[in-house]
Amino acid sequence: MGKEGDMFYRNQLKELEAWRSSPIRKPLIIRGARQVGKTTLVHEFGKQFRQYIYINLEQPRDARLFEKFEDIQQLLTRIFLEKRFHQKHIRETLLFIDEIQESPKVVNLLRYFKEEAPELAVIAAGSMLETLLGKNLTFPVGRVEYKVLRPVCFEEFLLATGEELLLEEFRKTPVEKYAEPVLLDAFHTYALLGGMPEIVASYASKRDITALGPIYDSLLTSYLQDAEKYAHNEQQLQVIRFAIHQAIKKASHRTTFQRFGNSNYPSKAIGEVLRALEKTHLLHILYPTTGTTLPVEPDHKKTPRIQFLDTGLINYFAGLQLDILGTKDLNSVYHGKLIEHLVGQELLSFQTLSLQKLHFWVRHKKQSDAEVDFVFPYRGKLIPIEVKSGAKGHLKSLQVFIDQSPLHFAIRFYAGSRQLDKLKTNSGKPFYLLSLPYFLASRLEKYVDWLLQEIGDEADQGPFILKDIKVSYKKTKLPDKQLTIETLTPKHFRILQLCTNGPQKGRALLELGLGLSYQSRNKRDYLKSLVDLGLLEFTIKDNIKSKQQRYAITSKGLAIKIPVHLFK
Repeated sequence: MGKEGDMFYRNQLKELEAWRSSPIRKPLIIRGARQVGKTTLVHEFGKQFRQYIYINLEQPRDARLFEKFEDIQQLLTRIFLEKRFHQKHIRETLLFIDEIQESPKVVNLLRYFKEEAPELAVIAAGSMLETLLGKNLTFPVGRVEYKVLRPVCFEEFLLATGEELLLEEFRKTPVEKYAEPVLLDAFHTYALLGGMPEIVASYASKRDITALGPIYDSLLTSYLQDAEKYAHNEQQLQVIRFAIHQAIKKASHRTTFQRFGNSNYPSKAIGEVLRALEKTHLLHILYPTTGTTLPVEPDHKKTPRIQFLDTGLINYFAGLQLDILGTKDLNSVYHGKLIEHLVGQELLSFQTLSLQKLHFWVRHKKQSDAEVDFVFPYRGKLIPIEVKSGAKGHLKSLQVFIDQSPLHFAIRFYAGSRQLDKLKTNSGKPFYLLSLPYFLASRLEKYVDWLLQEIGDEADQGPFILKDIKVSYKKTKLPDKQLTIETLTPKHFRILQLCTNGPQKGRALLELGLGLSYQSRNKRDYLKSLVDLGLLEFTIKDNIKSKQQRYAITSKGLAIKIPVHLFK
């Protein structure tokens, strides 16, 4: 995480605490690009232990600890003695082996810590650029766990910069309307700086954006210097350097390996280098999927998209910082690619498993330009996500996806306020569009849960089958169905019947009486509608939200003739 002392709270500390208390704990390998804070995170976690042993395999003295030993117990005795700790407190000890890529032998030893010293908490970390050397490191399958640490997310940025009040508002679901403008302003600053911990720590301390240039330069230089360290020869060194530069320039763009960056490098060589860089977590190669349901199956025959480590590094490298400072809508910067990339970075920020990555969607047909920015697997659904500007965005590709999907909802991130619309395509399929401010991307799962509570059973109604027709976007303000006494349904009559036995709580009427969930939509459709008709009334009229509130039938409600045959 940059320099010692730069520590601020990282969300992954919670996951480390859960790992420590797990009854099936295994040695943990923390992966991630250089400079994302792996070492500092574990140093902070080590404060929770009685004894914390730190070993850095780049230091010759520490590396020699793993030479010439007969078994794990002898090795542990040597480590505890060398570091001056008591082995009798092994259950309250954290052993952290840093820069583990320096020794393939130590990587392979991790399996024995699980088998022969399960009482010792063991964490290892290191960059993965050694894959360029062809060392072919293999990790002990089934005997270790993996976590990935990524750059600082917006939530962590707010905490690091002392914005506790904003953080409190940010964590509300849904966020209050009055808090949205000030949160969006803070997100603009985060979009400018990015999430590299040393950058965030410096800004939090000095609040001077102009002083950050040397840090950005140092970070980018360190990645290029790693290429020098691990390249086989001068030719491979040039390919690696070129690939890193071009990956930054092409971030959030789809690109082929052939004539990559208008170069004459063979596509095979470029592909090998980019895939090696992907193992270092410096970038991700995203292949599109053409399906609209799980499992996600990337189509490797289609053109991939590049996701780089950090948006702040891209801004600095591409000279976009002044553009960000002068805009009200981040979608106007870099042809919309900047905010699309940042939303992707935020979507990755809460995914800590090694195999988790971003996905996007394209239409299966050739010569089709339909593309949805992201698709996100959650609760058995593949959720489409667009990153667009306000009312100007037509979202045509999103409509194509929805027509082929069993879902009846989608997500859009934009510069506006939270809004839920019911839309309709020309093909006749209605669906809900939840539009959220950009800054809520890392809260996606919370808002999907909230949305599903709001729309209930309409979220997923099975496939909507279409012939190949031209679909266009049509926003329809569907009129609310006005309930009248003549249009009362059996469920409304059931509620009235239950209330003839005396005042009832709303939850009991919906859950026990109708077998429905106690959510906003059902309360609106079956309780509020009867109150609006004057058939039910509140028992506590001066405090509608009272926990003791009940619904009572009115004289008008008693006068309604309830069809008895409905409840036989």
